[in-house]
Amino acid sequence: MVSGNSNAKPLPFPNMLFASAMAACTAEALTLPLDTAKVRLQLQKEGNKYRGLLGTMKTIAAEEGPKALWKGLEPGLHRQCLFGGLRIGMYEPVRNLYVGKDHKGEPPLHLKIAAGLTTGALAICIASPTDLVKVRMQSEGRLPPGTPKKYPSAISAYRIIAKEEGVLGLWKGLGPNIARNAIINAAELASYDQIKQSLLATGVFKDNIVTHLVAGLGAGFFAVCIGSPVDVVKSRVMGDRVGRFNGVLDCFVKTAREEGIFAFYKGFIPNFGRLGSWNVACFLTLEQVKKLVTPKDH
Repeated sequence: MVSGNSNAKPLPFPNMLFASAMAACTAEALTLPLDTAKVRLQLQKEGNKYRGLLGTMKTIAAEEGPKALWKGLEPGLHRQCLFGGLRIGMYEPVRNLYVGKDHKGEPPLHLKIAAGLTTGALAICIASPTDLVKVRMQSEGRLPPGTPKKYPSAISAYRIIAKEEGVLGLWKGLGPNIARNAIINAAELASYDQIKQSLLATGVFKDNIVTHLVAGLGAGFFAVCIGSPVDVVKSRVMGDRVGRFNGVLDCFVKTAREEGIFAFYKGFIPNFGRLGSWNVACFLTLEQVKKLVTPKDH
């Protein structure tokens, strides 16, 4: 990310990877209840059992207990260690590779976007099974008394899915997942980088928590506006256990035909609540952890 010190050297990759994974895991743990509510709203095809972000969280807590709001935390942390660490950790090296060694000044926006698309796509190809397990565990609602959970833990979920659907079943929905995460990653990282750069260029803002907060909120807003349609399709394809959808295009067509175009922005407010708060938590943590792991000669 752009630094307040134009002469600062890039962090070594292992240090940046560690800082990125720590920041992503912290944000995940803090905002998972919002994500659980978002997934339930996106998967709700009819009726009004779940209404709004807070209403959905209240319903889940009342029917399934407060712990249900953190369903999927284990695979969520698995996901963020892999996906969050790689997509953020690789962003600066890939961006600098695209810019070239001879470039002077700040990188142009289109290369920031290209770097975000690249690292988002590469990272989710590795981490997609963790995303699938997280969605499956979050979408499992309240069960009748005495009925065992289909997925009692993340580790058992990987095993059950591989046994029932084949090893490649762990990568179910990879297409929409790549599209969703590449697009949202580009929107988040490029917009955070660009907003922070613009704020610092005014001379009014310093490289501090206020700047990180504003840039993080902006990154979350752009990510939701751009990524909501693919996010809805990703959740539906991954949560589909009965074969309702024949892939990404079929899901797009059926959703548009049966529920209308606005269905692709179903859960927009909780999605922004989730991504906005997630980005703020992530980037605030990232900037602080980077300071802790910066070598003395930087």
